[in-house]
Amino acid sequence: MPVPRIKICGVNSSLALDATIAARADFCGLNFYPPSPRFASLALARDLAARAAGRIALVGVFVDADDTAIAQACDAARLDVIQLHGQESPERVAQAKARFARPVWKVISVASPADISRAASFTDVADLILFDAKTPKGTLPGGMGLTFDWSLLSPWKDRAPWGLAGGLTPANVADAVRQSGAPLVDTASGVESAPGVKDPALIAAFCAAARAS
Repeated sequence: MPVPRIKICGVNSSLALDATIAARADFCGLNFYPPSPRFASLALARDLAARAAGRIALVGVFVDADDTAIAQACDAARLDVIQLHGQESPERVAQAKARFARPVWKVISVASPADISRAASFTDVADLILFDAKTPKGTLPGGMGLTFDWSLLSPWKDRAPWGLAGGLTPANVADAVRQSGAPLVDTASGVESAPGVKDPALIAAFCAAARAS
């Protein structure tokens, strides 16, 4: 099985960024959703992007954001990828891709087979589908440490580029890759010592475990 690509999401400090790069992750996620404990201001994103330049690809995470907010973040952080983690429609994904001339990833929140089926409407417009665990109503859309039944992904595997998120940790990521065949894995809370506080040792352990799967 090919080694999965790895994204460490919600990086909001130079320490976390350096640990992500040192662990040879493929993507670093910057969270531009203000309610999140991982939120990165434009000023912080600008500083982290300067530190990351040429060393790792940067993914900007947005939740039902308007064009102005996305444009400001793209400008500040020189984002390589836009990740849409809200209720965005396929039309919105296509519009964002055309407007910002960057790859767009769409997050699909999963609790049942119907959620996997819903992802099909994005395959022609999103560059990657990221399957994440559905969170309870009224809570954050992700980053809460919740997993879902990975076997739900079995009908999907070769439909389009995709990745797996939702409650992944150093302890379970190898099993997740073996069971799902995920070509990309994404973690946020799974490598934290407290909400929004990345642990360099956990980042290193996650990346090592993902590659050993």
